[in-house]
Amino acid sequence: MATIVKCHRTLIGAANVRGLEMAGRTKPKRRRVTPRVIRSYTLWHELMASPTEPLPLEWRTHHLTRMWQGLAALETAPNPSKDDWRVCSDAVNMLETLVTRGPWMACDGSLVEIADNGLLDDAITALAMAGRRHRAGGSIRLDGAGIRAVRAVLEDYAMVLETLPARSMVRCHRLTEQRIADILAGRKLPHDVEVIDL
Repeated sequence: MATIVKCHRTLIGAANVRGLEMAGRTKPKRRRVTPRVIRSYTLWHELMASPTEPLPLEWRTHHLTRMWQGLAALETAPNPSKDDWRVCSDAVNMLETLVTRGPWMACDGSLVEIADNGLLDDAITALAMAGRRHRAGGSIRLDGAGIRAVRAVLEDYAMVLETLPARSMVRCHRLTEQRIADILAGRKLPHDVEVIDL
């Protein structure tokens, strides 16, 4: 019985190859693989987050500590890690989402527009250049102007993180992940820079 099934499958495979040859192709078309993006938050997380209170103090403290340690490593460590670069890039990307996708609901229920301090594009460029430098074999470093720009943007992000409610921050996180997934899938906006995966 197993032999008959095997022969039957061979005949079907041969018929498929003949059909491809008749169509002018010798190999089946390859499917385009889209990158898989792991989501941190879902719509459920957004709906369950508090619309009137900031994120829990423990979460904010942990997040801001990692962010500042990453920046300090990029500035002074002999060999900064990829994670140091990632935490700074994530915070800059989140602030970019806050600036471009506003207005945002504040803790008191009013709408708040987050303004750019003028250094957001410089910070994005500085982190992209540091990533390119690392991919070329150098270390992940920021230049002087890049340090100033990234530090100013991270200070703004820390202030916003302390003042916006948890629901707005979870929504910002979801929108940032969606924007990065769109860029990875080839759907870029004119102002998007390349996403560097270190």
